[in-house]
Amino acid sequence: MKVERQSNGATRVLLTVLGTLCVALGMLGMLLPLLPTTPFLLLAATCYSRSSTKFYNWLTNNRYCGEYIRNYREGAGITLKQKSLTILVLWLSIGSAAFLSISQVWLPLILFGIAIGVTIYLVNLKTYKPKPPKETTH
Repeated sequence: MKVERQSNGATRVLLTVLGTLCVALGMLGMLLPLLPTTPFLLLAATCYSRSSTKFYNWLTNNRYCGEYIRNYREGAGITLKQKSLTILVLWLSIGSAAFLSISQVWLPLILFGIAIGVTIYLVNLKTYKPKPPKETTH
């Protein structure tokens, strides 16, 4: 992945701070089902690509989310396992939240609308199929 042209001065600092905030929110999103992970990590990668090669390389080579970010940014998609798990957690969390807010008729409708939209997006997103490791001959 090509690192974009870096900005100068205060813009670099601002983009680095924004990228770091997005990484924190993205990591929090891995634990809190209603907080999105992907948009924050992609925004962090974009901020870092314009402000800090060091942070960009750290993020895109991170063992937990590096491959995920690289595949998504390069248009390779996400794995079937990631899609399935994301949809499962999405519906469990939205279903729970809707059930708990049943006294407000409009809130479950909004939540289910969001869940349907995100599910449609994920289903239509390209599925990444990792290549099997090459066999070595001696």
